[in-house]
Amino acid sequence: MSDLTVHPWKKHGKDRLYVNLPDGTAVAWADRATKTVTIKLRKYQDEALALLRRHLGEGLTVSSTPSPAHAPRPAAPSRQQGQPRHATPKKRPERPASLPLLSPSEDLARNRPGSRVVGVIAERGPSTVQRLKSKLLRQSSEWDSWYAGLEGERRVGRELERLTPLGWRVLHGIEKGNGGDIDHLLIGPGGVFSINTKNHRDASVWIGDSMAKVNGGPPRPYAAASQAEADFVRRVLGRYCAFEVPVEPVLVFVGVTALNRAATQYTVRVYQEREVAALGPLTGKLTPEQVEQVYTVARHRRVWLRA
Repeated sequence: MSDLTVHPWKKHGKDRLYVNLPDGTAVAWADRATKTVTIKLRKYQDEALALLRRHLGEGLTVSSTPSPAHAPRPAAPSRQQGQPRHATPKKRPERPASLPLLSPSEDLARNRPGSRVVGVIAERGPSTVQRLKSKLLRQSSEWDSWYAGLEGERRVGRELERLTPLGWRVLHGIEKGNGGDIDHLLIGPGGVFSINTKNHRDASVWIGDSMAKVNGGPPRPYAAASQAEADFVRRVLGRYCAFEVPVEPVLVFVGVTALNRAATQYTVRVYQEREVAALGPLTGKLTPEQVEQVYTVARHRRVWLRA
């Protein structure tokens, strides 16, 4: 056997199964509805058909279309008066990009909740002695918000880890190429959720379509930023997955005394930390195989840094 793998692909109204080599090269694909198989590399035809039968059963039909390597070159059509000299080339079928090799140092599955914040504090933040001195003197610091953020990410991370027995995968502290980061990524039967954590201890929070207000203060673009982050996650994962990856934004508030949602706020899921358990029972978006494929992509540190 040649270590062929099968990957579902669903875009533009088409539902296919691709058979790929370990380096991502497609050797065949099948249309789920018609069970018609197109062979790209003839030398792998028997293996590809055997794999596809496991997913689609018997009754497969091999397309008579020759593979590109053996296809006859069509004669150039004559150009009629008024027609452009060069016809617009057809777009090639989209294929997922190949993943880079995954080394232990590049594996985001090793990250603990808040690990990205810990790294920034260790690199640029106050020393233990300086922090203790500020605490004893009750002096505020520019790093107070960082420590609050770290506490929030750890508390939400613990809640998310409780969902793993339900078939969910969790990643934390995903660094982006622009210097920002994604607090948590939850991947499971109900889809993918890009989770942004906000720690506002003993505060009252109101959240609207794009902005939030903490204790009635100035608007903060929490919802808009969460939506933009989910769009970013969708684009990155879509490059490496042969199917549509559903991604939703989530805002989780930690330590608040009240959380009020505007009646029109429906673009972002908004929870308090203990409410994230509501994501656990969600299903119907990704199969177990797709969950593992998305998780395999998402745990690569380089795919996020290259975006």
